[in-house]
Amino acid sequence: MLDFLRAVDVGKRPSAIRFQGRILFLVDDAGLMRRQLAGEDVQEWRGLPLRNDISTDEITPARVCYYFDERLGEFPYLGFRAGGEFPVEAGSVKKAGFVASVSGRRRGKGSSREASPYAEKLAGIRLILAESIERIYKQNCQNLGLLTSDDLELIERVRAGEEIPLEEFLRGEDEVTQRIIEYGGLFNYNVARLQGKAVAPAIETPPDRPMTLAEKIFARHFVTDLERNAVGVAAVKPGDAGFARADLRFSHEYVTPMAASFLKQSLGDEGKINDPSSVLFFRDHLTFLDEVIMSDGAGAELLSAANRLKEEQERVSREQGVKLHGELPDRKGSEGICHSIVYQNYALPGQLIIGTDSHTPHSGAVGCLAFGVGTTDIFNSWITKDVRVKVPPAVLVKVTGKKPEGITAKDFMLEILRHPFVKEGHALGTLVEYAGEAVEALGIDERATMTNMAAEVGAFTGIIAPDGKTARFLSENRGMSYDDALRLCEGWKSDPGAEWLNVIEIDASTMTPMVATPGDPGNGVPLTELEKTHGGPIEVEIAYGGSCTAGKAEDMDMYARVLADALKAGLKVHPRVKFWIQFGSQDVRRYCERRGYLEIFRSVGARVIEPSCGACINAGPGVSDNRDQVTVSAINRNFPGRSGPGQMYLASPLTVAASAIVGYIAAYEPGRFAANRSAR
Repeated sequence: MLDFLRAVDVGKRPSAIRFQGRILFLVDDAGLMRRQLAGEDVQEWRGLPLRNDISTDEITPARVCYYFDERLGEFPYLGFRAGGEFPVEAGSVKKAGFVASVSGRRRGKGSSREASPYAEKLAGIRLILAESIERIYKQNCQNLGLLTSDDLELIERVRAGEEIPLEEFLRGEDEVTQRIIEYGGLFNYNVARLQGKAVAPAIETPPDRPMTLAEKIFARHFVTDLERNAVGVAAVKPGDAGFARADLRFSHEYVTPMAASFLKQSLGDEGKINDPSSVLFFRDHLTFLDEVIMSDGAGAELLSAANRLKEEQERVSREQGVKLHGELPDRKGSEGICHSIVYQNYALPGQLIIGTDSHTPHSGAVGCLAFGVGTTDIFNSWITKDVRVKVPPAVLVKVTGKKPEGITAKDFMLEILRHPFVKEGHALGTLVEYAGEAVEALGIDERATMTNMAAEVGAFTGIIAPDGKTARFLSENRGMSYDDALRLCEGWKSDPGAEWLNVIEIDASTMTPMVATPGDPGNGVPLTELEKTHGGPIEVEIAYGGSCTAGKAEDMDMYARVLADALKAGLKVHPRVKFWIQFGSQDVRRYCERRGYLEIFRSVGARVIEPSCGACINAGPGVSDNRDQVTVSAINRNFPGRSGPGQMYLASPLTVAASAIVGYIAAYEPGRFAANRSAR
């Protein structure tokens, strides 16, 4: 196949580009949005209420991602919220003839779904302008050939029909990204690499430079010569750019079919995956979709589209010889969520893993450099086994002190997410390393909650140095001896004198249970403050414990602890509340069986379901069905519409379970249930 690619003709873009079409301003004004879609052009854009924090869930809601072909062009911004309304209808953006789209800060946050920029591209948009753009979304745009800029002054030049030098879109980018932009996308650039027309810059960082843990892993995996398969450099520093060899590449049913279609479009029948033994597919996102979508009308079409994703992934798995962790043969559900299985069964200290999901950093809990990539990245990695990277600056988050009883890793993260450095976007695209005695005291599952939620920080990835606890985890889950596992952990730690962009310190000993109010995981407040501002307890109708973030064995320990106490007090799930507990993997389910948790869960009235992403992506039991419903959830994010139209509060597994029993958002405290029993 590599010989075949050497004959493909690729060329560069012209040196200047003229954009012909209208400009769409994404504003927090539903009326103005509708008028733009109807044909009205905004005359004065300065001072407009440009929307900030537009997530990929808003650009392409989960249901839109069931499509992986030209149909996506009908759906950009279908989940976009303006003034509490959803003003964009299917087909309206494409019909209106927009060539550019403008927004405020942190555009493209959240899920790594490449369906978002691909839908924009298919709708005719060629230029993305925003005050700041999230890393994965921006990289996906560049890989697909969309141009991006944070210079809003380009608006006037686009309007005037002026030819804009390509240099305007190269400024500030590393050399590799510049070449990708010049060649019109990642595939063309990789073909140029194979043909010798383009060469990634050599890494010239001094070999004696002190490095962070993540930088050490990058250095070991940098590709120095693709054709000769040469990998590894002595040292790297922030800003070094090139390609890194991946030890493992994985994708799920949302992404595999689109990546396979890119492979087919680009290479035809020659399109074969390079080294399929280091590739994994997962059927984990849409297993329970039929339980939340009507099976007639538009619902039937969506279910049919979702089934096409499943069938296409199965076909590609068979034809390419890639292992598929799929559905259960004897009951509804899956083998497990991709992050849970990769973390439990595959990831090792010092490895570099890429996955088509923003929560791929989950595996950073075992000292692995794991990060999310888009569809074009994974498709290209199928050919080259490497992925384009630019070493980001590193941030050290130290959680010190001894945490009080009832404080969890989720509370740590909600505190970190509201820290000004993170909340204001200064941690975007960074390598976040968690450290400190409070982190070291956590079990590996709890550490995974922290690395998983590096996605909510907006970080490139999150990682924790492996130690003796890591070795025990590997020994218990991989069938290796403790000594062999400990040897794998040796040496993987940051050097004294390593360079940090910033050091954030959190004192765990002063913390109380946290909750994030609806709309954003960064809306964290201590639960006691929330009750004061709300004027009392917040009643809930749905409690959800599950997802990759909160479906691990240690999370199950927490649910079981709370629910066992409730049973002792003679209490069950509150009559008003539906409480769902969903495993992250079959290994976690078997753990619960061995510990007797399933009987506790069922006896108290919790609804236990098999592994799947489910409610976390609005595709399974546990979603809300109207705006007035209140959910308390242990998942990772609560962006608008993420798990239905209702109001979602994020909290720890302990708080979610306690809330399910008492009927309002409440922290778990010994003795609380006895008081609630008398109050019922």
